[in-house]
Amino acid sequence: MNSDKGNVVLSKQAQDGMSLRVVGGGDTVMPAITFKKQFAHLVELGIKDPGNPAGKRQSIRALRKRQFKVGDRLYLYTGMRTKGCRKLGEAVVKDVLPIEFSRGWGTLDGEKMNAEVFHHIAVCDGFESAYEMLNWFEKEHGLPFTGQLIRW
Repeated sequence: MNSDKGNVVLSKQAQDGMSLRVVGGGDTVMPAITFKKQFAHLVELGIKDPGNPAGKRQSIRALRKRQFKVGDRLYLYTGMRTKGCRKLGEAVVKDVLPIEFSRGWGTLDGEKMNAEVFHHIAVCDGFESAYEMLNWFEKEHGLPFTGQLIRW
């Protein structure tokens, strides 16, 4: 793939997750996010129809070396690093908030989350409930979880 700054290549960086780096383009890094199959259609819906409340326009990610920032251009994929890799779309980060949670407690941007806020975040992230989200994060990352809520 080409850009006016150079060639865009996919690079794996230690403790940095996946990113697209513009070769010959200085320090330009464009974060690539991969989604599990269960969320891919929701991400596509959120990109194609931003007004649809069923669409996914956020992701909760573990902390990484290069943190997400407002204004970052995201490249959204499913099946990255597999033959079935497929680009879902692109988006620009509108909001980044620190998030921490476990069973029975959670904070968003340093403020305690009540059950209603936690449920809303879970539904916006593609889960049926906060309970389902907690079970998924416990299995995938372990609890307590510390990361970033990224909205686009």
